[in-house]
Amino acid sequence: MGVPALTVLAVIGLGIGTANAATYTLPTANAKFDYQIGGAYTPPSGVTVVSRDRTATPASGLYNICYVNVFQTQPNEIDWWQANHDDLLLRDAGGDYIIDGDWGENLIDVSTAAKRTAVASIVNGWIDGCASKGFKAVEPDNIDSYERSEGRLTKANAIALLKLIAPHAHDKGLAIAQKNTTDLGTAGKSAGLDFAIAEECGRYNECGDYTSVYGNNVIVIEYTKNAFTKACNGYGPSLSIVLRDLNVTAPGSGSYKYDAC
Repeated sequence: MGVPALTVLAVIGLGIGTANAATYTLPTANAKFDYQIGGAYTPPSGVTVVSRDRTATPASGLYNICYVNVFQTQPNEIDWWQANHDDLLLRDAGGDYIIDGDWGENLIDVSTAAKRTAVASIVNGWIDGCASKGFKAVEPDNIDSYERSEGRLTKANAIALLKLIAPHAHDKGLAIAQKNTTDLGTAGKSAGLDFAIAEECGRYNECGDYTSVYGNNVIVIEYTKNAFTKACNGYGPSLSIVLRDLNVTAPGSGSYKYDAC
């Protein structure tokens, strides 16, 4: 299924007359995919590409994508952020934390160059961990947190941070995805992103927004049967498309769902 994975040669300048070459490989377009960011388990038969949280171990023998929550905190890591980087948590005019209420995640403050540099230092350390574990790509989530920032962050802030982490991922031999956020247009690719991971683009008629930038290098996750069927009918022959339960749980959870087209 699909076409061969695309291998890219990245050249990172180290000074006049010197360069360090790193190669990274994109996931095969239209490969059978599984989305396991809610918990790792043995992938279904035929799966060759899987996305797992950065704290998980990659699936042996498969192309593994490393999920990293870049623009918001993981709920179970808020104590660490408050203890070590409280100044990087976004606050409103009254000094209260700005939180994504849907997921209980604090927004990260990327409003200034200094704060973006500090955030990139943290995230690039996580990317190093992804590379050392054997992941092949990075999935930076919540690029669109500026939409939930009460006007304190901008799309330009998000793009500026991506420009600090994408070259680092490439230098470590990792491809890097655009996660959601159709309003980036081609700016994500210009920032160094290589492919897309799109949640519910079938449901919201957005899949074409991603393919217009990344071609068939788009992975789609749907959370309802109707949207999954719609995405498969429109893009099944060319894109990786899966149906998952909203909390992306493991088999045996009682809510686990998985299908692919």
